[in-house]
Parts: sequence; structure tokens; C-alpha cells
Amino acid sequence: MITRNFPKTRARRLRKNSVIRDLISETSLNHKKLIQPLFVSDTVKGVEEISSMPNQFRFDQNSVLKEIEELKGLGINTIALFPHLKSIKKDNEGSEALNPENFLCDTLKKIKQHFPDLVVIVDVALDPYTTSGHDGILKDGKVDNELTLDALSKMSITLTHSGADILAPSDMMDGRIGYIRDELEKNDFKDTVILSYAVKYASSYYGPFRDAVGSKQKEGISKKTYQMDFRNSKEARKEVELDIQEGADILMVKPALPNLDVIKVVSEEYDLPVFAYQVSGEYSMLMNGIDKNLFDSNVIPETLVSIFRAGSSSVLTYFAKWIAENNG
Repeated sequence: MITRNFPKTRARRLRKNSVIRDLISETSLNHKKLIQPLFVSDTVKGVEEISSMPNQFRFDQNSVLKEIEELKGLGINTIALFPHLKSIKKDNEGSEALNPENFLCDTLKKIKQHFPDLVVIVDVALDPYTTSGHDGILKDGKVDNELTLDALSKMSITLTHSGADILAPSDMMDGRIGYIRDELEKNDFKDTVILSYAVKYASSYYGPFRDAVGSKQKEGISKKTYQMDFRNSKEARKEVELDIQEGADILMVKPALPNLDVIKVVSEEYDLPVFAYQVSGEYSMLMNGIDKNLFDSNVIPETLVSIFRAGSSSVLTYFAKWIAENNG
């Protein structure tokens, strides 16, 4: 170990101006590594702001195409798509998720028709489709793992047929990556990427998202019965290793900021790319702080850099467009 002493070593020499700081920075923001989540809705005409997420919107099919065109103009070439649906389309089984003509599939086809080179990540979970707001099918007072696996594997084929480039199972059912991978192979979708929400903690940070997709829980069953306990970090290794064995291509850690330690461990110990999701609660927390002048907007790149510094290859963030406009 080299011993450094003052005054021969002065750390401030390399901090004296912005050009030098940029030259030696270990981590920098690249908007091409940011993924913009978008909400599409069959209940709105045009655009509707999400009350719990300032400057985030639900789009109808026409307006989402305009938004994507703007994003592509800014250099953002990957989106994550989430549906918000009429209540009449929901049931206990989330059966609308398997309908090849459903709103999300129709929207996906239109998006790929207009933007064939856009990479579209699609969520694989039943919560936007179930009356319970759960990610799976309820049976005998609990979320039934095997029934849900069958539905998710069928849903994955439906979404891939419609043009999904990357499937992102976010449900946290045991064995779902293997079920989905096997179904993709059977249907000759050998090149479909699976982005596994391998480490998804049961978190209070998801509140605004559930508002955005209309999936607030109506049953007393807790999502803690299938999502990870935020008090555990060693458990993340088990979840990651299972998903790798079952055929995941990319791993996700969610939420991002409270779990930088986990992002670091997963990125250093496993050879798959690691993505992080700066979730709705993280976004709204920062936006409300900026709005109340508790801090300025520089907190946005600061938090994103910390996620990349921890080891994330890419970040899903509602700030993607903002970064492209302001820090691109």
C-alpha cells in the first residue's frame, strides 16, 4: 500500500475546476443508459397527470406515440411500459392479461409499428389486471404460486407476440423465470430477453406507482408474503442465483436508493448485467423536496450517479427524460 502525505499529495489539485473533475470522474451519467417508464391508459383521452407523481402522466395510444417520438429525439431508445385499465376488465384471475387483443398488446403493436427500433420492456405481472391488486391469483385466502406461474407464462407469450423486446417479470413468484423461459423456448422465442426483478423488496416506496396503474390492494393479504423482506440482504443472493439458473438475462434490484449495498453485491458477485429501478416513491420524494425548495434539482443527477456508482448497468427512472433534456 502506497503511503501518501501532505503537502506532496494534495487531493484538491484534481478538484480545482470542472474540466479536470470531469476528466477523472469514475462515474458519469449517460442518458442512453436510462430507461423511461411510461403509463398507458384506456380510461383517458390524451394525457392525464398522475396526482401522486408530479410531471408524470397516463397516456392514451395516440399521445404515447407523441411522447415516444420526443424521447427518441432526446436520445432515449428504451422504455418500460405499464398499463392502467378500466375496472370492468379486472377479475380475480387477471384473465385480461392473457387476451392477445387487450389494450396493452394493441398499444405495444402500434408502438413497434411506428418505432421498430425502440426497445420496449414490458412488465409481466397480474396486478394491473386483478381485482385484488395482487401480482398473482388468489385462492383459499392467499396468492397461489402455481396458478400464477401458468398465467404469467401465457401472458409472456402474448406480450412477445405483440412485440415486447424484453420481458420483466416483477411478481416474485417462485420459479417464474424458469416457467417463462421454457414457454418462450417452446414457442421459438429464443431471443427474447428476460429482465428478472430478482431482488424486489416489499416496499412502501411503491405507493405512487400503484396509484398510477390502479392496483392498490383491496384484500388483507400482504405483498410481504411473496416480495422480499427489506431487512434481508443475504437472501438476495439466493433469489439471484435461482433466477440465473432458470434463464434470466438481466437482473433487477428494486427500489434503488435504499438498496445500494445490494446493487453493489449483486454486480460484483454475478456476471449478468444489473439494472436498478428508481421507483415512484423515490421520484415523488425528490420532486416534492425540489418543489418545497428543500434542495435544488441537482439532487436528481446526484442520486442517479450513486446508483450507477454502486454497480448498476442501467437505471429505470422517471427522471430519464429530464436528464436527457438537462444533462444530456
